[in-house]
Amino acid sequence: MLGDQAFGISPTYTRYMALEIKKLHDRGVEVAVVVGGGNFIRGADTSDHGIEETTAHYMGMLATVINGLALQAALEAQEVPTRVQTAIQMEQVAEPYIRRRAIRHLEKGRVVIMAAGTGNPFFTTDTAAALRAAEIDADVILMAKHGVDGVYSADPKLDKNARKYDELTYGDVLARNLRIIDATAAAHANERRIPAIVFDLNEPDALVRAVQGERVGTLVTSG
Repeated sequence: MLGDQAFGISPTYTRYMALEIKKLHDRGVEVAVVVGGGNFIRGADTSDHGIEETTAHYMGMLATVINGLALQAALEAQEVPTRVQTAIQMEQVAEPYIRRRAIRHLEKGRVVIMAAGTGNPFFTTDTAAALRAAEIDADVILMAKHGVDGVYSADPKLDKNARKYDELTYGDVLARNLRIIDATAAAHANERRIPAIVFDLNEPDALVRAVQGERVGTLVTSG
């Protein structure tokens, strides 16, 4: 949602995201999106500024709802039917997350945007994605990154010798402390045997190519 801005929501980038998701929707792919909120606030960081840690995490969850509503507006502008569901109830703006209702929306061809993380502090949106993927029996977790085209042995922006991995196991990710996915999320996805593809959303058609089975980014499996 941030795009090239330093803060807030980029209308241009949000529209681009919506168009990339629309490409999947137009192909009949059932799409659920777990949104983050780092363009506004990160709970773990905010706790360092004198805000009680649990409160800071809830603030981060609320930021994801703002992003979810922005993405919904962008998708609906492209005539893609969409529902926002939140793990924290706020029925004036979105549905509460209910697993069966989410699945039904997907079956009806609606994109489901899942906001507010897990609804609990101390869990990342990575963990929320792994949890929701298991709940709705998703085939794959598509981990869209901004400007990062996969998993590397080190930060490629800091280490010119960093090596990109084409394929890894969740065990590799945890053992090598690669930090591309939260450890709790990796452990859960590994246990449920849900593969993940880490890729750069800035690359046009990357979502479609990944779903079609082309080599995109880094594939993470249960081994």
